[in-house]
Amino acid sequence: MQETKPHQQRKRARFVVPSRNDSLLRNFTEVVGGPMGRHSAPGEVSPGPFTVERVLVILTVVAALIAVVAKDYCRVNGWETPSQFYATCYSDFPELFKNRGLGDGVFPFFTQGSLFEYPVLMGIIAGLTALVVPGNGPGPERILGYFDVNATLIVAIWIVTVLLTARMNKRRPWDAAMVAVAPGIILAGFINWDLWAVGLLALAMFLFSRNKPVLAGICIGLGTATKLYPVLILGAVLVLAIRSGKLRTFFTTAGAALAAWLAVNLPIAAMNPSGWQYFFEFTQDRPAGYSSPWFAYNLAAERLQWTQLTASTINSLALNLFIVACVLVGMLALTATRRPRLAQLAFLIVGAFILTNKVYSPQFVIWLIPLLALARPRWRDFLIWQAAEALHWGAIWMYLGQATSGGAAQHNIDMSAYVLAVILHMAVTAYLMARVVMDVLDPSQDPLRSHGDDDPHGGPFNGAKDWLRVNLRHPSLSVRPWSRKEPRSVEVGSDG
Repeated sequence: MQETKPHQQRKRARFVVPSRNDSLLRNFTEVVGGPMGRHSAPGEVSPGPFTVERVLVILTVVAALIAVVAKDYCRVNGWETPSQFYATCYSDFPELFKNRGLGDGVFPFFTQGSLFEYPVLMGIIAGLTALVVPGNGPGPERILGYFDVNATLIVAIWIVTVLLTARMNKRRPWDAAMVAVAPGIILAGFINWDLWAVGLLALAMFLFSRNKPVLAGICIGLGTATKLYPVLILGAVLVLAIRSGKLRTFFTTAGAALAAWLAVNLPIAAMNPSGWQYFFEFTQDRPAGYSSPWFAYNLAAERLQWTQLTASTINSLALNLFIVACVLVGMLALTATRRPRLAQLAFLIVGAFILTNKVYSPQFVIWLIPLLALARPRWRDFLIWQAAEALHWGAIWMYLGQATSGGAAQHNIDMSAYVLAVILHMAVTAYLMARVVMDVLDPSQDPLRSHGDDDPHGGPFNGAKDWLRVNLRHPSLSVRPWSRKEPRSVEVGSDG
């Protein structure tokens, strides 16, 4: 039997320390002696029980407790209008439990005649969690129980999402702290079941980073059956597959995603066609939702006596603008000197969808948080963005308290202040997108590539050479699939 040395230390992978890598966090290390020196070896010394992942879990649990405390007014006094708006503790869980029959035994999509304005898998989650709440009817105790059951599951998914984000890049696990302590998730995580879709997309990206496109596609399909936005990542996979010539990767991932989505949706569509179609009809016919740019425009137009936009006009404009944005992202991916990273393109596409969509619910902010932690893990930009979203968070509830419930005047804000909060949220989101574009155009600014990484989240695309790249300034230097000549400027590892 081989004797082990008592003081022998296991060799650990070196990773990037945020206090040394991030200019903002470096300023907060002075009270403990300043940032770690450049000659130190982070990750090679055993941290004892406080590993990175355990610290991230602790941070997430603390953030989750703060999120629960933020909802305490409604947990104690009930979810009543307009007090739930002014206390900023509104949640769809109690609302749907009372008004969609969940408290009376209605199971979305399975109960004939029931209508549920969300995708199939979200309806199944809503129905299953209602079944585990003891008792009958939508009384106050059952409503509280329903909220607590869903909140507990969301915290579990939140923790899993943090761990998956940390494991996607072994050298930068601390970037997942953005997801762990994000004010956006603290404030909005318990509004709806969106974090289920966020977790499924995080799992899909983790599996893709491990070169498992089939499993990644299945998770994308399940995420799309929960909330439509996870399907958008396939656009990023497509343009990277075109640039690297790995088209099989795209078709494999997209095919698995389609199969998983159909596996969930086809049985429901066959069993309850009208209930299944209702989500799509509701999405198509609904007017502009609160906090969307279209809703803000119509509010201003009403006061200024301009022509307001109809639902059909908004549908057309939103779709066309999103298509234009996707074309621009595709052009960026195919013309940049160095191939963009998967997370960068995913952030840009989802961000474009949020800015052009006719609906922006307060919880949509959590879609972008894990993607930003992967695309541009800079705490200064992250905190500026979260501050703007927190300001919008307060504005939407004070506006809704007046607009939907005629709440007391002293608790309300004027329409113009609310519109300005919407504009601020949009402007900061656009700013983040611009910063990501700048990182793509100048990889030396990219926090990941500045340390020599290519695309830790890219899976099959990590380290891949260009198969097709368009050089707009010098077309003769473009990389073409029918040409064997490959300019040195596009080799992996070059910053252009």
